Amino acid sequence: MTTAPAEPAPAGSVTALLTGGELTVRGRIAEASNAVLHCTVVHQGRTAACVYKPVAGEQPLWDFPDGTLAQREVAAYEVCAALGWELIPPTVLREGPYGPGMVQLWIDQADEEPGERAEPGGAPEAGENASGPVPVGHLLALADAERPAPEGWRAIGLAEVPGGGTALLVHADDARLRRLAVLDAVINNSDRKGGHLLTSADGRLHGIDHGVTFHTEDKLRTLLWGWAGEPLPKEAVTALGRLATALGEDAPLTTRLAALLTPAEVAALRDRVAALLASGTHPVPGGEWPAIPWPPV
Repeated sequence: MTTAPAEPAPAGSVTALLTGGELTVRGRIAEASNAVLHCTVVHQGRTAACVYKPVAGEQPLWDFPDGTLAQREVAAYEVCAALGWELIPPTVLREGPYGPGMVQLWIDQADEEPGERAEPGGAPEAGENASGPVPVGHLLALADAERPAPEGWRAIGLAEVPGGGTALLVHADDARLRRLAVLDAVINNSDRKGGHLLTSADGRLHGIDHGVTFHTEDKLRTLLWGWAGEPLPKEAVTALGRLATALGEDAPLTTRLAALLTPAEVAALRDRVAALLASGTHPVPGGEWPAIPWPPV
């Protein structure tokens, strides 16, 4: 969907704009599995584009309680902010034209083609090797399955390609993605696809679609396995320590999360943070749950 650029709002007032502004629905994003509405929000002379996901438009899931996806999106934003990372666009829970739901600032993507950073190369055919990574989505590519991941890329796993061939699915070796990989481990994200990665014109990476998160069981399913088992960067350890403090029993973040998640889910969140700090490493696939979402985009 093509949209007009949102009018900029002062950083400290984005949440107030999303929470208190008048929502007007402009259209629906048809390819989404749940109801996702493109809106404008107006408050005290400021206007911004945003996404509105009403609870009433959520499809039931077998492993998550009905009507909780919007709250989980807001909880993901709160936890990301507590880490000190601006990876998730400002997100609030509020009433809208179709009842309560999640409202998130719209991100206008940079004018670049998916895979623009990839090396040249044709798509691998059956029985052939690609001459270089071939873009399959934003920050993702297919590479020669018979060789290690090319420089600047991290291997995810093997993927079938049209014609019966096999290619190596890779993601960019990017510090922004690495932060997102840590965040996904913290919130137990069970659906990190390439289509959930947006890059704005200023080069900032944004992750969206965090409705299936914070389960008490290990359900981490992501494309960002390229650092699995490696030591966490120092900045990630510092951020995790900051989050552990923010999750104290009577801390403001804990109070906010208590309105969005169950006590068991908040306890599991604390446990995941403690486990990451104790191991000092990126998690590895557990083996009891599909580790990679498919299709990847």
